[in-house]
Amino acid sequence: MPELPEVETVMRGMEPVLKGQVIKHCKTYCPKLRFDFSENFEQSLSGVRVIDMRRRGKFMVLILSNDLALIWHLGMSGRVKIEEPGAATAAEKHDHVVLTLGNGGRIIYNDPRRFGFMVLVGAQDWQQAPFFAKMGQEPLGNHFDGGVLKAALVNKTCDIKAALLDQRVVAGIGNIYACEALYQAGISPRKKAGALSGPQCGRLAEAIRDVLNRALAAGGSSLRDYRKADGSLGYFQHSFNVYDREGHPCPDPDCACRDIGGIKRITQARRSTFYCPVKQK
Repeated sequence: MPELPEVETVMRGMEPVLKGQVIKHCKTYCPKLRFDFSENFEQSLSGVRVIDMRRRGKFMVLILSNDLALIWHLGMSGRVKIEEPGAATAAEKHDHVVLTLGNGGRIIYNDPRRFGFMVLVGAQDWQQAPFFAKMGQEPLGNHFDGGVLKAALVNKTCDIKAALLDQRVVAGIGNIYACEALYQAGISPRKKAGALSGPQCGRLAEAIRDVLNRALAAGGSSLRDYRKADGSLGYFQHSFNVYDREGHPCPDPDCACRDIGGIKRITQARRSTFYCPVKQK
């Protein structure tokens, strides 16, 4: 599933094309995505201007001129295609929603698995939608630091890796960046979340921010379905220290991990966790 860097990258790709534009026409080509389309979905998205675009966690939010907001989630395999004005690209299988803009361009949502969704809510209270009501702090926001993270982990008895995947603790982090941040902070994924000390939370918050910013600069990670809005691949996967590197030596050339079989993989909360058993305590 696309995580914060991938969603932010897609939104930044759409913003110059979509923000301020009028959606002349909306057309759906399937009866539903993960959820049913909102009532009068096509009509509500036709003839309106996109006033603003936001990201919250792994969601994109389009603020519209008719006092509605479109909450958009890419799911497991969703991707956005941008068609320039005057282009005449052939429709692809799994093109499910097409937004035709006033300038003739098109925004196309393609989703083979249909795990993504689009939901319309009131623009004034979109942050109170059920998706966001209990969501944690944005890790790239000005208020996120070790103190905020430690407060979010109080009384958490689960492993820290599982806690980082809980969107009520930190917004937008998934499996890839949880593994990478824990490695950078030198913290075992098995450590109980509520047992992290203040200094450990400080290191982890800093690592989370750094890993996400580096992933953003690389356009995210393309492992299976993810593509940027222009169709190109992200390339942060070439910078992974531990994720999907089971058996490889630790990136630290002085680490003794190579003598005990390299990077390890375990299963936590039904997800694969990759870590260095020497550097991460």
